[in-house]
Amino acid sequence: MLLREIEYAKPASVAEALSILAGNEGARALAGGQTLINVMKARAASPDVLVDLKGLDELKGIELGADGTLTIGAMATYSEIAAAAEARARPILGEVCLQIADVQVRNRGTIGGNLCSNDPTNHLPPLMCAVGAEMTILSADGERTVPAADFFLGVYLTAVGPGELLTKITLPAGKRDGFAAVTLGVDGTCIANAAASVNGSLRVALGCVDAIPVLLQPESSDDDAVRDAVRGADLYPPSDVHASSEYRLHLAEVLAVRAARTASESR
Repeated sequence: MLLREIEYAKPASVAEALSILAGNEGARALAGGQTLINVMKARAASPDVLVDLKGLDELKGIELGADGTLTIGAMATYSEIAAAAEARARPILGEVCLQIADVQVRNRGTIGGNLCSNDPTNHLPPLMCAVGAEMTILSADGERTVPAADFFLGVYLTAVGPGELLTKITLPAGKRDGFAAVTLGVDGTCIANAAASVNGSLRVALGCVDAIPVLLQPESSDDDAVRDAVRGADLYPPSDVHASSEYRLHLAEVLAVRAARTASESR
């Protein structure tokens, strides 16, 4: 389906991008466009202005702090993250990025776009919740930080409001993480997924079972404890042509156990 006529802006700085976004209620930031353009084609979104962030070096870059903290610019692509030496401080991130779609999408799609689109089938939102990432959001009024657990608000809805930009994602130090998914084909979107982190207490985040990632804290990494935590969450996953609600609920248990087991066995 063809897109309707739309204005296009290519700002030279983050400040200019914020000014355009704040000055037009119908403006939307364009990161990689891998989700937004398809949503626009389906007429599920109809922005008046696309603000292209691709040329803004201020939103790129991957930095590793002395304490092991990993900071990633919102416009870093999946391929760049997977290839970055700094990102090896949190190996699960690159591993999951390499599972997203195909090489063409990974070369164009960005971590910020993935998180801000908050498609329930995306790989990265549950992972960010499990590892305890923090999102930095910038507006004309200044900068604020939002924990991943509070960032995702609904389908295609996040804490990034009108006139704001997600500028960077910060992950704490740690390597004991796990991720498991069942996808539509090798490179397809997720039918269900789960991420886990056991850097301290165990955290498990489930994807594709609700509008936002469901964060659980099982009493232990024991398989039965993880299953009990999933069952105790009172989940009612959606049904569609790919999976029934009952099947997704079954997958949530299986994948949560796999992710928690991987995290517990990582060193």
